[in-house]
Amino acid sequence: MLKLSELHLVGSKDELSRIPEGKVLINTINAHSYNVAQKDAAFAEALTMGDYLLPDGASIVKACRWLKGRTLPKERIAGWDLFAFEMARLSENSNRHPCVMFMGSSELVLAKIRERAAKDYPNIEVVTFSPPFKSEFTDEDNTAIINAINQVNPDLLWIGMTAPKQEKWTWQHWKELDIHCHVGTIGAVFDFYAGTAKRAPLWMQRHSLEWLYRLVKEPKRMWRRYIIGNPLFIFRIVKEKMK
Repeated sequence: MLKLSELHLVGSKDELSRIPEGKVLINTINAHSYNVAQKDAAFAEALTMGDYLLPDGASIVKACRWLKGRTLPKERIAGWDLFAFEMARLSENSNRHPCVMFMGSSELVLAKIRERAAKDYPNIEVVTFSPPFKSEFTDEDNTAIINAINQVNPDLLWIGMTAPKQEKWTWQHWKELDIHCHVGTIGAVFDFYAGTAKRAPLWMQRHSLEWLYRLVKEPKRMWRRYIIGNPLFIFRIVKEKMK
């Protein structure tokens, strides 16, 4: 069972600059993924075996402090924060034309990503790959995805298939990925960047209300995650505290 108090988390956005170059796996954790990991051992393993884990939620930051955990994050670090930091660093600190690969999502979303990235990061080559839309990949599917990534050999790789699928897939095939770059599992960021989904207004983000915005925008899809998931997260954190 995943214990939040035992996790080593990145403490602040400033620490992102200290992540070394090379093949590095970066995951995020929020209240929902914490809940899922309690019943999904493969997901829990994928989260904890990555090289860096970001506290993507004010609830995670506050819970770590209350639990007096192994690390006490100073702030929330969302998948979007990681995305913006890595893209800017690659764009600004390179004298060549680096390559960024987006693996995941639909071709419609990926086309919008390519279009926006061409304007935002004109010196970066963007390569995309849309995997089959299915709950389980076949061996042939996995081979095709791995070969596509290895052939590109990008300078930065984003995986966007929503949690827990993206984390489990990446960790399961980590040794097969013959690459030498940072890899981030960033889920909804694909849609945010493409403009097919909107982030909460900045004031809601600052007041830890982004979850409420998503609930209002997509009640049928998000009600279980937040209406049931948030109290469940609190219950589990209290239970962890008492042990």
